[in-house]
Amino acid sequence: MTEEKKWFSLRVISGKERKIKERIETEIKRAGLDEFITQVLVPTEKVYKIRNGKKVISERNILPGYILIEALPSKFGGEVVQLIANVPNVIHFLGKNTPIPMRQAEANRMLGKVDESQDAGEALIEPFIVGETVKIIDGPFSEFVGDIQEVNEDKKKLKVIVKIFGRGTEVELNFMQVEKTS
Repeated sequence: MTEEKKWFSLRVISGKERKIKERIETEIKRAGLDEFITQVLVPTEKVYKIRNGKKVISERNILPGYILIEALPSKFGGEVVQLIANVPNVIHFLGKNTPIPMRQAEANRMLGKVDESQDAGEALIEPFIVGETVKIIDGPFSEFVGDIQEVNEDKKKLKVIVKIFGRGTEVELNFMQVEKTS
């Protein structure tokens, strides 16, 4: 019977997660532990902003200050835990010297969040809000300014009321055709 791997939560200095992940991976390889510790993950999601009419994608940490480590629980104790705990900027495991594995449902939720974000689901980091004023930067109404009347997050579309010849006209635009006015 093969032992099932579990996920462990490691508390680290926030903002240094990627660096720490690399250090841990180096230490694991050096110590020859890669068969017991199979993954070191910084949980992130893809988010985007619209800057100058361009979609700028970046990654944002879902859990700032945490790294997830997948390992075989039976091999994950004493020296191995010490090895990782001694990496600079590591604070401690959940459960300190005897790390407590995450419940599978918790791990799946976190990993699901990580996995989903890999393929499609980029979230707009600065969402559009009904009533907000935007400037149209593309299409026949370029340079017009209007107020958002409706936001369709799924289709990435907005209904904007633009004043044309003194009358409010409803225009449907996609997120890429407008920018927020500051």
